[in-house]
Amino acid sequence: MSPEQNNVQALESAIMEEAAKEAHKILAEAQAQADSIRGQAQAQSDAKRETILQQAREEAEATREHTEATAQLEAQRLKLRRREEALTRVFADAHQQLASVAQWPDYEQIAHRLVREAVEHLGTDEALVRADEETQRVLSGEVLADLGQELGVRLHTGELLAQSIGVVLETPDHHRRYDNTLETRLGRMKDSLRTPVYHILMGETV
Repeated sequence: MSPEQNNVQALESAIMEEAAKEAHKILAEAQAQADSIRGQAQAQSDAKRETILQQAREEAEATREHTEATAQLEAQRLKLRRREEALTRVFADAHQQLASVAQWPDYEQIAHRLVREAVEHLGTDEALVRADEETQRVLSGEVLADLGQELGVRLHTGELLAQSIGVVLETPDHHRRYDNTLETRLGRMKDSLRTPVYHILMGETV
């Protein structure tokens, strides 16, 4: 082989070797870049997965809290509804029993007290005393005269009450009145009695 051919072959070998090195370098860089991309993708995937899991946990916790709050609210509503039903039954029973009060042995004293309270609230020097038939029976003209003298007011028998039990006092001109019947008194007392009655129904000490 001539020297010239040897030189050409050596040059070709050098070029091939350099090309191979460059190819390996490019391949290594490509592999590293691919590994980096895969790593970044995996990191992003892991982060996304954790974000999704965290969001799911938060939504589950919010759902649980909402469910518990809804259940507690419904339980409270049920408790209040049952309380109202129980109170309504108690006051309805009390209202039905008012008719028997006029038959109590001390009803005359009760009727006197009803008149005294009504006079104090009405604040007049003369009044008509309206009462149901049973109450009017124990509040005769003589009794009213004695009560009037005691209270410093002129009391007269008024028209008969057809429905309620107790007394209603009116001024002679009918411009002012005070209802002190048992039914009205029960209604006025209802708000103040609600809590103690409920405690009694629940078996609690008032």
